[in-house]
Amino acid sequence: MTVDIRVLTLGPIETNCYLVGDTETGQAVVIDPVDDADQILATTREAGWTISLILATHAHFDHVLASKPLKQATGAPFIVHEDSIPLLKNVPQMGMMFLGRLLPRPAEPDRLLTSEPESIDIGAIHLETRFTPGHAPGHVSFYMPQQKLVFSGDALFAGSIGRTDLPGGDLDLLMRSIDEQLLTLPDDTRVLPGHGGVTTIGQERRTNPFIRAYLGDRRSI
Repeated sequence: MTVDIRVLTLGPIETNCYLVGDTETGQAVVIDPVDDADQILATTREAGWTISLILATHAHFDHVLASKPLKQATGAPFIVHEDSIPLLKNVPQMGMMFLGRLLPRPAEPDRLLTSEPESIDIGAIHLETRFTPGHAPGHVSFYMPQQKLVFSGDALFAGSIGRTDLPGGDLDLLMRSIDEQLLTLPDDTRVLPGHGGVTTIGQERRTNPFIRAYLGDRRSI
């Protein structure tokens, strides 16, 4: 196995940044450049990796704060979903809403994902996109079938789901996204969320109260 994953929990609301490295080529992908670019760069240097790509599951401020300094330091392209652009442009104002201060502008994206599935390959790192809106417009989860894991961003957490009371949130849409794009993965798929600890698809199918209620409602129709 040539793929290694490091997690850094950073920023004002303890958001998970994932560093996915190809240990043979030294190439790495950042999934959710949440904050503290210096710490992210130091961790990749310690691992002997070079950042080749920066991905964001969605454009809420706590998932993109380090995107611009990381892009400037590495030259790596920054990729988000096309529906994330309005939120991305509004990051400075999000800071006033949640933190009482303006935030720096994130990086300009170099390429935009669409709602159609696609594969992203960097060395031995193979990611498949799964469009999972509902918590935020343009939310994407990244699935690694060989490693049996999915980076779920803020769509699905251990025992919970992403909040839907923010602009662009939609509970019905989020539950459909989880049902159609995440619960269709094998039960032993590990879920690496934007906040909190690791879980599995099977664990959430069996015990997540939001999923159990949704599936119960569907069965009763």
